[in-house]
Amino acid sequence: MSKKIGITEVVLRDGHQSLMATRMATDDMVGACADIDAAGFWSVECWGGATFDACIRFLNEDPWQRLRTFRELLPNSRLQMLLRGQNLLGYRHYEDQVVDKFVEKSAENGMDVFRVFDALNDPRNLQRAMAAVKNVGKHAQGTICYTVSPLHDVDGYVRLAGQLLDMGADSLALKDMAALLKPQPAYDIVKAIKDAYGEETQINVHCHATTGVTQVSLMKAIEAGADVVDTSISSMSMGPGHNPTESVVEMLEGTGYVTDIDQDRLVKIRDHFAEVRPRYKQFESAITTADTEIFASQIPGGMITNMESQLKAQGAGDRVSEVMAEVPRVRADAGYPPLVTPSSQIVGTQAVFNVLMGRYQVLTGEFADLVLGYYGACPGERDATVVEKARTQTGKEPITTRPADELEPEWDKLVAEAAGLEGADGSEEDVLTNAMFPGVAPGFFATRADGPKNVGKTPEQVAADRAAAAGEPHAVREPIRYRVSVGGRTQTVSVEPA
Repeated sequence: MSKKIGITEVVLRDGHQSLMATRMATDDMVGACADIDAAGFWSVECWGGATFDACIRFLNEDPWQRLRTFRELLPNSRLQMLLRGQNLLGYRHYEDQVVDKFVEKSAENGMDVFRVFDALNDPRNLQRAMAAVKNVGKHAQGTICYTVSPLHDVDGYVRLAGQLLDMGADSLALKDMAALLKPQPAYDIVKAIKDAYGEETQINVHCHATTGVTQVSLMKAIEAGADVVDTSISSMSMGPGHNPTESVVEMLEGTGYVTDIDQDRLVKIRDHFAEVRPRYKQFESAITTADTEIFASQIPGGMITNMESQLKAQGAGDRVSEVMAEVPRVRADAGYPPLVTPSSQIVGTQAVFNVLMGRYQVLTGEFADLVLGYYGACPGERDATVVEKARTQTGKEPITTRPADELEPEWDKLVAEAAGLEGADGSEEDVLTNAMFPGVAPGFFATRADGPKNVGKTPEQVAADRAAAAGEPHAVREPIRYRVSVGGRTQTVSVEPA
């Protein structure tokens, strides 16, 4: 008998987050939605992660409207999001009522599956968000962030899986955000979880493709009992992205595993994004092929493009290799946290500071909070010298309690803050947007009525770029109109393409 393997298609969220720094506009995705909805995916990941931030920071899009749009255009699909536990979609911890409100509004606006993770794998940071998802009757997917260190092993991942199941997880996700999951560990972890908690325990496996080994890892995970795997359509895959959807479907042929995916729909989805992708070339990572150095740096796909942008902005784009070498040292000093948002950005930014200004001459506020325990517990000991520098710089003392227990109730305060902002509409959604990005949201609210801003190039601009690259710098691809005045009379002249 064959076993059906579910596919989660990630092109609408992590696909473009990893390849082009989350810059893709909703307008460039909606044309593929009918085919995505009919293809037969287990779920469609389309929200969460960095998309919320990018919508208001770069695209002048309301992320809640993006979710409502996907809900309308994907009526037959489970919509899935990535939720950072007590961090929600921001970069700090939020008080419990804010967590409850965010999950409630996400469900109301159309979300079905909440993949809940914590950057440090600290179960205390997952409990409230998991409970909130269960309270609104949606699918709570508890997440294990996979990483490699002297302190991480199969037994530890199995224990964490049990804690997530005790929280009421409807399924488990093994999240390999940096393409570190080699085939044998993939098999060992999935099999150990199934052996410990039963074959009926649903396990979803998420891998990036950066190191070139993880399509084999997906196969071994499936052989060990994995039920669902994450992929991205081929025209938006590989590099720091994900394994191609079509390749995984074809890989399973003749193995006793089936996906029941409509491959004709996959072709249409592929062609849509093949047309769209060149518009965002300016945002793409320099990493386009397999990079096994990631096994040393452990930098996840979505972090690479952002780190490159940081360095270029400082005129230090040629120092990427130095930063990649510094990242694992900073990670060790912080107690070996997994590198996933926000810990990846925190550790990565500190590594940039260390390279540009000297090791720990300046600590970012977020890194100081990380080593002082304000993001939760790391598996290892923090470097005592770094902890002391953090304490001195911030005036804060280290903590061992659940970070959210240190927070005062803040919902009423957040409502009041949003009420005074130009363009805010008084909705709880706007309150939550401002709560997560108070430095960006006011500007977005003030310009929201102007409508979305597509930062990708138009097809005509892409064609002109290609012509220039082919040695035709002055090629005309569309009519150009001039107003010409002669002797006091003005005429309009149109120059047509050859």
